[in-house]
Amino acid sequence: MTTTEPAKADYWFDSALTLDDIEPDRYRTEISTDRYTDPAVVQREHDTIWMKVWQAAGRESDLPEVGDWKEYQLLDQSFLLIRGKDNRIRGFVNACRHRGNVLCKGRGNAKRGILCQYHLWSYDLQGKLKGVLRERENVLTALDKEGLGLLEVSVDCFAGFIFVNPDPDAEPLREFLGAEVVALLGPYHLDQMSTVLDVREELDCNWKVVVDAFSEGYHISGIHPQLLQVVMIDPSTTRYRFFDEHSVSCAPFEVAGKKFGLEEQVEGIMGLPDTFPSVTAVLPRFQELVAEYRDENGELRLPGGVTPRTMLQRATRETLTTMGFDVSALTDAQMSDNNGWVLFPNFFMTVRAGEATVILCQPHESGDPNRCYWHIMSVMWLPEEYRTSFSAEHVEVTERGSFPYFLALQQDYEQMPRQQRGLRNERLDHMSLVKEEVVIAHFHSVVDRYLAGAAQ
Repeated sequence: MTTTEPAKADYWFDSALTLDDIEPDRYRTEISTDRYTDPAVVQREHDTIWMKVWQAAGRESDLPEVGDWKEYQLLDQSFLLIRGKDNRIRGFVNACRHRGNVLCKGRGNAKRGILCQYHLWSYDLQGKLKGVLRERENVLTALDKEGLGLLEVSVDCFAGFIFVNPDPDAEPLREFLGAEVVALLGPYHLDQMSTVLDVREELDCNWKVVVDAFSEGYHISGIHPQLLQVVMIDPSTTRYRFFDEHSVSCAPFEVAGKKFGLEEQVEGIMGLPDTFPSVTAVLPRFQELVAEYRDENGELRLPGGVTPRTMLQRATRETLTTMGFDVSALTDAQMSDNNGWVLFPNFFMTVRAGEATVILCQPHESGDPNRCYWHIMSVMWLPEEYRTSFSAEHVEVTERGSFPYFLALQQDYEQMPRQQRGLRNERLDHMSLVKEEVVIAHFHSVVDRYLAGAAQ
């Protein structure tokens, strides 16, 4: 009896780099600590990175109806994202063309148009100036109005996410991502998933501390010891793919009990929902498959090629397919293995069949290098009848520490400010990366290029 469909031959993992394939001097491993603590670096990043590159700003589902809008705050810049009558999401500088008043704060709906509360100038959903208070008395001509529309910024959508580039002359989003990245992420159908967690909170650390923390598994033994009960850490099996700005890596999923025997592996998989809640839906089918291989004495006997890992993969594929989700273009490995994506500059995602967790980070609007925001989003495939009841509303945490993150996220939440405090020590002038942290090294090589002004 076959366990799953044959793996796809073009899965990136099959031809990817191992740690041994990566030359020791490919990326620099000493990272200056002033990159995390110097206000002058914040300004350089503002000019060379944040005002020049595509960055994720939320999900398309944040703006489901015509006229829905949200503010996107980036350092001291404010942008307005709004869905037009043509269903297209556009972005504008969030300032009235009259005297610069901020138009919108937070989220809302402006189906009839955008109204500045200061002097009641109004704009349509495409940013065109519609009306001016006492227009005739103020002698504003049609030509004047044509030139006083809202200032547009580049906005595009990919995989269900809204991306913003403050540069109105930005290269197309898909060119920035690259054809390979677009092709590799396409089969996950992220645009069809529903948001089941959506939380944004201020942190006492630099935004790059967040990127670094989620770009390596080297810290799991120290910060997430509970994960060691269900996840086996083996750097020799991790694979890497580096693109110009972005990267993807994967450590194949194996339960920690592998070295102890089949029953321990099964027990480890049954315990996964404590750490990975979405696995719950797959477990009934997994248990059925396990039962098929028990003899009359209840002992588990697996034929060649069948393991608890392959049974989990088969259960995942069959469960998602039964629920109506198309996983036909994903490999068996993608049923169980999380791929860790870093899309420069602020997007980290772990994704496998049917689900993804995304962490966005941004510098703080005050310009303080020791503060930032993180934005946690979990998305999941849900049958249509469950989407309304399980979809999450956006939470903006105002009381520090009040939101109950699941355990692993809570541990990272507490750890990152500790690192920032250490980085502020004046005698510590650089961090020293180990080989397992090569994704961090690649990320900082991209930062280097942008800060040097070499990237366009």
